Amino acid sequence: MKIVDLRCAVIGRHPIVRIVTDEGLHGLGEVEHTKGYLKPWILHFRDVLLGADPTDVERCMLRIRQRGSFKPYGAAVSAIEHALWDIAGKAAGVPVYKLLGGKVRDRVRVYNGSVRQKRSGDRPEDFADQVRWMLDQPQNFFMVKQGIGFHSTMKHTVPDFHYGIGDNGGFHGAMSQGAVSERAMNHMIDCVIAMKEVTGNGVSLALDCGPGWMLPDAIRFAQAMEKYNIAWLEDMLTGDYVPWVNPQAYRELTQATSTPTHTGEQIYLRHNFKELIETQAVRVIGPDPADIGGIAELKWVAEHAYMHQILMAPHGTANGLLGLGALINVCATLPANFVAFEYPSASEPWWADLVTGLPNPIVTDSMIDVLDTPGLGVDLNEEATRRYLCDEDAGFFD
Repeated sequence: MKIVDLRCAVIGRHPIVRIVTDEGLHGLGEVEHTKGYLKPWILHFRDVLLGADPTDVERCMLRIRQRGSFKPYGAAVSAIEHALWDIAGKAAGVPVYKLLGGKVRDRVRVYNGSVRQKRSGDRPEDFADQVRWMLDQPQNFFMVKQGIGFHSTMKHTVPDFHYGIGDNGGFHGAMSQGAVSERAMNHMIDCVIAMKEVTGNGVSLALDCGPGWMLPDAIRFAQAMEKYNIAWLEDMLTGDYVPWVNPQAYRELTQATSTPTHTGEQIYLRHNFKELIETQAVRVIGPDPADIGGIAELKWVAEHAYMHQILMAPHGTANGLLGLGALINVCATLPANFVAFEYPSASEPWWADLVTGLPNPIVTDSMIDVLDTPGLGVDLNEEATRRYLCDEDAGFFD
C-alpha cells in the first residue's frame, strides 16, 4: 500500500487531514479550531510522504517528526500521525487500540473542561453559577475543570491583579505574568471556596491556573488549596503555548505542597517530558495527542510516567469530535496511572451531523464506550461535509 495524496481542508475552523492510498483506504486527523493557519504547514509534508506505506506508521513519522515543535506546530505532525494510524487499523481490520497493544478498559473516563456556558462575571458567585451549570449537564461528569487566575479574565477584571507584564497583544497564551497582589490572591481563594460549596465531595474540581505565576505566589496559592482537596493545579508556571518546560521550578512547587500539580498540554515529543517525569517535577501530566506528536508519543509518555508514579490526564479540549477517536483509542490502552481525558466538545453544533461512528449519547456517567470499528472508529459524512468545504478544498473527497 502506498500514500498517493495528503490533503487538508479547513472545515469550519478545524484543519482536517485526509491521507489517501492506492488501495482506496483513507485516514483522517483533526487539528483544533484555533489553528486554521496550520493548513500550509500540514501540506508541506505531502511530498515527503508520497509513496510511503502508511501502515509503517513509525517509518513515516521518522520522515516528518523533526519538523514539529511545541504547541501549536506539533499539531500538524500529530494530525498526520492520527491519519496514518487510522489507515493502519482499517488495513488490518481492527481498532487502532489493537495495534497499540490492546485495550485494558472497555470504557474511558472523561472530565469536563469544555462543556460550559459563558460566565457572567469574575465574582465568586459567578464561578459558582458556572460550575453549577456544568454539574447539571446530562453527561454527569465526575470532575469539572475551571479556569482561574492567569487562565481567566480576572487578570483583566480584578483591579491591580498583578504587578507584572500586561496583555502581550491578545494572542491566547501570550503571557500576562507577574507577582500577584494580595487582593487577587484572596479573590481567587474566595472563588474556589464558592465553587467547592457547589461541587461538595461528590464531584472533583480541577483548576486551570495559567501560565503566568511566579514561583512564590504559586506556592502560596497551592498551599492555600490543600484543605479544599483540589484535583490539580494546571500550568501555573509554564504551559499553554509556552515553548519550554522548566521542570526545576515545577519541582520546587510540587515539593512545597500536597496539592497535585499538573502540566504538559503544549509539550512536543516524549523527549521533552523526560526531565519533568524523572525528577518528579509534577504529580499529573496532561499531554495532548493532537500536540505531542501523536498517539504513540502519548502512550510512550504515559508508560514512563507510570513507572515514576505520576498520574496521566490527557488534554483534549479543542480536539473536536473527529479527534475524539484518537483520544478514545489511545486512552483505552494506558496503564493504571490514567485518570481521565478532557472531553472535547464540538466547536460548532453542526459538527454532530458530520462525524459518524460515535455513540449517542457520547458520554454517559462521565464514561465513553471504547469504539470497536476498524481504524480510529470515526469518519466524516461526505455529503454533509461537502456543504462546509470552500472552493479551494472542493477536491478533498475526490
